[in-house]
Amino acid sequence: MSRSVARPQGYTATVVAGCFAVLLAQIAYSLPASLSGTFQQEFQTTGSQLTWITAAFAIPMVVFELSTGVIGDLFGRKRLLQTGAGLTVVGSLVSAVAGTVHVMWAGQIVSGLGAAILYPTSLAMIAALAPDNDARARSIALWAGFLSVGAAISPLLGGAFATNGSWRGAYVVVIVAALVSFLITFKATDSSAPKGRKLDIPGQATLALGLIAVLYAATHGSESGFDRPNILAALVVGVVLLAAFVVIELRTEVPLLHLHLFANRAYAVVAIATVIGMFAFLATCYSMSIWLGAIQHQSAIKIGVLFLFIQGPAFVLVPVVSHLIRNVSPRWILSGGFALMSVGGLWCSTFSVTDMSWTRFMLPMLVFGCGFALTVGSITAVAINAVPVRLAGMASATTNLLRDFGFALGPVLIASFAFSRADGKLTSGLGRAIGASGLKPPYTDVAGGIAHQGGAIAINSLPVVPGAGPNMRPVPMPPQLHQLALHSLGSAYDTAFLVAGLCALVAAGLSLAGLAGHHKTVVEVQTDEREELVSL
Repeated sequence: MSRSVARPQGYTATVVAGCFAVLLAQIAYSLPASLSGTFQQEFQTTGSQLTWITAAFAIPMVVFELSTGVIGDLFGRKRLLQTGAGLTVVGSLVSAVAGTVHVMWAGQIVSGLGAAILYPTSLAMIAALAPDNDARARSIALWAGFLSVGAAISPLLGGAFATNGSWRGAYVVVIVAALVSFLITFKATDSSAPKGRKLDIPGQATLALGLIAVLYAATHGSESGFDRPNILAALVVGVVLLAAFVVIELRTEVPLLHLHLFANRAYAVVAIATVIGMFAFLATCYSMSIWLGAIQHQSAIKIGVLFLFIQGPAFVLVPVVSHLIRNVSPRWILSGGFALMSVGGLWCSTFSVTDMSWTRFMLPMLVFGCGFALTVGSITAVAINAVPVRLAGMASATTNLLRDFGFALGPVLIASFAFSRADGKLTSGLGRAIGASGLKPPYTDVAGGIAHQGGAIAINSLPVVPGAGPNMRPVPMPPQLHQLALHSLGSAYDTAFLVAGLCALVAAGLSLAGLAGHHKTVVEVQTDEREELVSL
């Protein structure tokens, strides 16, 4: 007869605080998802400026997650979690009053710093207090479910405010939620794990600067070409700094990240599949948002409903995923989940941009969401259970870093690729379209200038060609130019869906092949005291 392990005092309150904190972080992160078209119209952005609204949040979140894990281990996680909620209040307030896209970026950066605290700290608090592995698996599945709830209701929230009032009201709701998170954390049980942990300033500096350089190069290189001197320089600097990070972590007595974990094949495979699979996930989500919002100019509430189809399964399937994590090899869960995500992305790549029926996205997004539900909790459980409880802060920060690095790459790379491809198609057909439009000088020069400066997204969105001077009236944008821009964008994002679907398929293949024969694997973790053998 199995004995049940008593729950520590404050366990339920800690789980509630942790789940609400990750819900808050995901609401703040996902809010722009349904508002891409609204932001494009509000701030008159180019494609790259629109992409950086999401990237401005994601980059600081990815860069500082490992360090916040160490800070929580050293000084306590409860107060740190409240600091994350406070930063979310400030960032959301700045975003709510933003009058330009640049102010919007600033608000997103501050909120991203808050999320860099909320994601790993909430997970570490829950994992550290769980009485046994089964309880830890159940709480991780619940944590992942609330993460998906945040991602589901956030676009719906943004869409509802954008459709029935002002999108700025959605950020007011985030501020209120952050204040609630701050207050309920008082009831949580504090935890820390200072033994064998200390701030690794050289490691953090090289990791942060290296990731920023690589993300900068990836973003601007896919848009303007990887052969440009500034892009090549950023890539070289990024690679050198990340290599220096690896050397530092292998030599320091108390590393920011135990790289010895990655010597294990199963752990390394899951890490690589996580980055590729999460890239595919957010690339697909972002492409759907741009397709319906910024290209077809459909209601933001419709996009929000579709995100409910994507994220809803992760919460509904919490009991199923919890059971699978405890009883089935991660090989089958991860490969099956990534395969379903691939089906959803490839399905969307067959759609025509001239078809305005948004409901056709429902079924592929539901399949896609079921795949994500299987993967996100499994990835987290593998990472947390790979280390002893005292290293839960490092493990939770690591798994969040891998997941969120893939998330950060998703919209940045896929949007840069797609907008660059669309602008190329627009440029190649621009002369013929202007010639067939009947526009006369100087309107032809104005239209050409808009196309070269704002790209296909600007031509597609503008109803008129402005006059070249104060005494010249605007004229309607010719249908020939609108059609060229629309088809250029549609073709580019069809390819974006295809690329995302193929990446999910690669992640499925990696999980299937790399975890073959894996059930209970031993990972060697080098510590300052001894080598520990930990069940993965």
